[in-house]
Amino acid sequence: MSALLLLFTCLVLGALVARLARPPTGLAAGLNWWVINVALPALVLELIPKLRFDPQLWFPIVAMWLVFGGAWLLFGWLGPRLGWSRGRTGALILVCGLGNTSFMGYPMMQALYGQPGLSLAVVADQLGCFPVLASAGIVVASLYAGRAPQANAIVRRIATFPAFVALLAGIGAGLLGGWPQPLDGVFAPLGATLTPLALFSVGLQFKFHPGERQLVAAASGLGWKLLLAPLACWLLGTATGVHGLVLSVGVLQAAMAPMVSATILADEYGLDPPLANTMLGAGIVLSLLTVPLGRVLLG
Repeated sequence: MSALLLLFTCLVLGALVARLARPPTGLAAGLNWWVINVALPALVLELIPKLRFDPQLWFPIVAMWLVFGGAWLLFGWLGPRLGWSRGRTGALILVCGLGNTSFMGYPMMQALYGQPGLSLAVVADQLGCFPVLASAGIVVASLYAGRAPQANAIVRRIATFPAFVALLAGIGAGLLGGWPQPLDGVFAPLGATLTPLALFSVGLQFKFHPGERQLVAAASGLGWKLLLAPLACWLLGTATGVHGLVLSVGVLQAAMAPMVSATILADEYGLDPPLANTMLGAGIVLSLLTVPLGRVLLG
């Protein structure tokens, strides 16, 4: 309970500071830089060498692709029938096909399942969600914005992402028996800064300005992201014999709120930014209720 309270406190504190305290310009960008380039790689370097191979580890990875692929099929079919613009359809696919599996997923899985849950959350994020964003996400953004996706840019984005480089280094260290204790003692405190700073940053950037013309699209997108997508992943997992913590973390990572980076990508490509930001804000608030509820239902 105290861990969930910490998440809520950091999120609310960030929102209050943004509205009442006149924070320095660029504070959120600076915090995001630290989280992405220092805290997240340090956490990956700490946890990955300690992860033990499990034949079921394919599930949290495939679940992330299922969420995105399902969103692409659903909204690609639904958009023309409801008269949505290509920009709106692309925003729904991006924002509701990609989950906040690091900024919110890491601290929530740690709060609900402890360190073992956090280790599996890293697998779902770094081997599942991030490659989807950097590959299929760029393709969707380009196609729905009328641009041609560039394969070399996609490969460069993946190969130079700090946490992905840390992932490869962590796998190598794990094969060699792990890091020396002094190094492990450095990675742990750096990685521990991710939870408070990431949630504080999300609170700083929180926006929720629903318009009447957005309601149907936003409800459809969040209905997929918070309910139907995790249900589809649960059905896949149970049908293929996945069970225990791997099943729970995979399903709940699929149930995370929309990804901040996907919303930024939608903004960059001009894919209905007001709708993208509305779904991000509403999804963050709702997921604070739906993810713990999912934990109870999964047992």
